[in-house]
Amino acid sequence: MMEEEPLDFEKEDRLLSPTNKRRKVIRLDDLLSDFYEEKNKIAKYKSKHSSSSKGYNSDDDEKTQRKKERMLSKFVDDCQKQVNEMNADDETLLWGRRVFGQQKSLSSIEHKGLPDCQLLQLQSIADVNPVFDLDAKQGESFLEGLLVNKWLSKLAFISGSVDDSIANWIFNKLLYSSNRELQVSACEFWLEMLLSKDEVDKPLVSLGWFPNYSKLMEALDSYGYQSDSSMCCSHTDQLDGPPENFRSWIKVVSACCQIRSHRSIFSSSEAEELLCIIIHLLLDRELQGLSLIINECMQSIIRYFKEEEWGVSCKRVAELIASRIPKDLNSLRVVEFVSVTNNRSKQLRGETALQLLILCFDKEVNNYEGVLEFLLSINVKDKDCDFLKLYIYLVLAENVLLSYDSDNKKFVTLDMWCKYLRKLSSQITNTDWRSYASKVRNKASYLLQSTIERRTS
Repeated sequence: MMEEEPLDFEKEDRLLSPTNKRRKVIRLDDLLSDFYEEKNKIAKYKSKHSSSSKGYNSDDDEKTQRKKERMLSKFVDDCQKQVNEMNADDETLLWGRRVFGQQKSLSSIEHKGLPDCQLLQLQSIADVNPVFDLDAKQGESFLEGLLVNKWLSKLAFISGSVDDSIANWIFNKLLYSSNRELQVSACEFWLEMLLSKDEVDKPLVSLGWFPNYSKLMEALDSYGYQSDSSMCCSHTDQLDGPPENFRSWIKVVSACCQIRSHRSIFSSSEAEELLCIIIHLLLDRELQGLSLIINECMQSIIRYFKEEEWGVSCKRVAELIASRIPKDLNSLRVVEFVSVTNNRSKQLRGETALQLLILCFDKEVNNYEGVLEFLLSINVKDKDCDFLKLYIYLVLAENVLLSYDSDNKKFVTLDMWCKYLRKLSSQITNTDWRSYASKVRNKASYLLQSTIERRTS
């Protein structure tokens, strides 16, 4: 049988045709040679590129480059300034006033000496614990120990009364003692004496001496309180805040206002001033940690007024607050702080907002309808229109409207209110980059929608 010859393309295919060639063995010397050869090529390339770059960057070119950089930097700075002017950061405008300045030395005011304590000389008490007869001669330190260990309050409940001298002495420790444990114990003593009642709502302890307005204000003055709030918050001012005793001061004021059913400690005018002070405190950012007890104290003072007193006192307090608060974002903070928990606080919030608006307009108006007419007359397209003030007016006017209880009066003003909101939301365009313009427009649009929904529901 004849052997078949390979086809033509099979002859040309090296894969099919056998080969007797031996492959070249790659040695270490060959690898090193290739490595150094490649390295020399890279070095020559870098040298050539460096020489060409040096030839290109002449002194004139460097000066031109620096000039371009300066021009670019100036251009960027100018753009940044224009952006800052057009779109000022509204949130950087913060509320806050320094309510407390330099406090006096409390140690020089604190009462020293042992009061005439007949409480420890009662025969019934001596029979219960004869140690009182032995240790009473130790003086003031002995009384302080009794106060801290709750023995004075126990003795008061046993005897049913507290001597005027020791009541005054304990109150003095509450206001001025630098010993925290002692002043806290004094505060707890007074809260127990003032608020403890029996089943028929009568006090368990008969007190002949009570905290009074003059002593409280004297202590507040020594703490450095400033009623005019003329000082802005500044971290550079080397001023002390109130001492730790101020917490006890707030608590005892609140307790004094809760016992009017059997003891009227403050007059109406004194209670008005205390309420104004308490509301004023929340403008100090350093007192935010006391916001809970300050709010409780505010509600206690609001409830202190009799029904026939509240209408007049509410307006007086609102006028006092408005006269002491700067007409900026601080006014919104004050109104916001008066939490609406009952009809009285709701009325106080609305009245405060109204009095602030009246003062903002230099008393050219005297009621809410006049306020709305004044607001409608403001030209929002005027290039000098102050939208920050407009935003404050808008929020204050909203709070006045929300405080209205009379439906008839409310419906009369609602039409004017909606007209004003439509004006703001339509005449202020979304391309208006002036500070607070977008805030006013968005706020007005939201209020308009919510007002319409409430009227139709």
